[in-house]
Amino acid sequence: MSAAMEIDLAGAMIALDGETNAIVGAVLAALRANGGHIVEGAPTRAADILLVSCPLRPGTKAGDPRSLYADARKAALMMTERGGRIVFLISAVAGMPMRRHPRFSMESASILAGMRALAMEFGPKILVNAVGFGAVEDGAIVSGDKAMLSHTPVGRAGSVEEAVAAVLFFCDPLNSYTTGQMLGVDGGWAAGYGRNF
Repeated sequence: MSAAMEIDLAGAMIALDGETNAIVGAVLAALRANGGHIVEGAPTRAADILLVSCPLRPGTKAGDPRSLYADARKAALMMTERGGRIVFLISAVAGMPMRRHPRFSMESASILAGMRALAMEFGPKILVNAVGFGAVEDGAIVSGDKAMLSHTPVGRAGSVEEAVAAVLFFCDPLNSYTTGQMLGVDGGWAAGYGRNF
C-alpha cells in the first residue's frame, strides 16, 4: 500500500461483520499497521471499531438490512460504556439509485437509513458512518460497475488505496465530530449521474 494515511489507533480492537473483498483486506491491513488489533470470533464483544462490510457490486444482493442493523446495534450496545466507531462499507448506490439495479439500490439505501438511525440513537459516545464506494479497481472491478465510469467526473476508477483512506478518516480518533454521514468515494459519480444509467 503506497502513501497510506497514518492515524494512531493506540491498540484499538477492530472487528469485521460481513463479507471480505480486496477493499476490506486492505482496510484491515491498514488498521493493523496503524496500531489496531483485529478481533476474531465474536466481533461485538471487544470491538472499539466495527466494520460492517456490505456487498459492493450492483447485481448482487446488498444484504438483509434488518439483520445488518440488528448486528450493528448489538455491537453499539456493547460499546456504549467506552464509546467506539461503526463504519459501514457500502455501495455508492445507497445514496443514488441505479435504474438497472433497483433491488440492490433499495437494499443499499435501507442499510444507509439504518446506519443513520444508529448514529442518532448512540451519539455522542459512538460515531456511526458509512463509506459509499463507486467503481474501485484492483486489477478487476471490486466495487461498483464499469458503466459508472461513463458518469464519473474524475474519469477513472478509484484505487483500493483511495478507498482505504476514506475508511481510515472515519476511524481516526482525531475525527470526533462526524456521525451519520456517508462519504462517497465514487470519483464524483453521484454528482455526474446521467439519465441513461
